[in-house]
Amino acid sequence: MKKVVHSKCAPAAIGPYSQAIKSNGFLFVSGQIPINPESGEIVEGGVDVQTRQSLENLKAILNDAGIGFENVVKTTVFLKNINDFVAMNTVYANYFREQCPARACVEVSNLPKGALVEIELIATMGEYSY
Repeated sequence: MKKVVHSKCAPAAIGPYSQAIKSNGFLFVSGQIPINPESGEIVEGGVDVQTRQSLENLKAILNDAGIGFENVVKTTVFLKNINDFVAMNTVYANYFREQCPARACVEVSNLPKGALVEIELIATMGEYSY
């Protein structure tokens, strides 16, 4: 069983996919590029500004699902230039402070709309004891 999650406070999907899907106690959130949801345009600035916008878009989707960054168990960060890792990581660290999720970070040759960063994530929908 799956349920589509859509936030009006995050950019609409720019293709045939959902912002997020709830399934079996998890939320799978599609990659978010740094689009300002009001203007529909990529935010201007370096990877730090773009990382912040991507994370704010993810935050809006998590909020609409009724959870927050504390529920995130895995992220994948796609960077147009791996030399931007430190700048991205500095902003990222402000969103994930305790019990940081597992993460992969890779350099890619290009991202939609010329973005410098894209971030996707997986989160749990509730409290689990392991």
